[in-house]
Amino acid sequence: MSLHELINYKYLVASLVYSVLGIVILVISFVIIEKITPENLWKEIVDKKNNALAIVCAAFIIAIAIIISSAIHG
Repeated sequence: MSLHELINYKYLVASLVYSVLGIVILVISFVIIEKITPENLWKEIVDKKNNALAIVCAAFIIAIAIIISSAIHG
């Protein structure tokens, strides 16, 4: 068996495209949330060390990632 037969390039390219698309959508959604919140989230988490806000942001990112993966995967 040759390498070409083992690797289906169509699926590899599709995975890369969908991964990049998912990451872009995730970043865009985080920027939207950053804009609609009254405080600067990054400054609040890093400078003021707000652990509760960091946990909420992490939960948001995980939730959006699950939604995006479900939508892309079908």
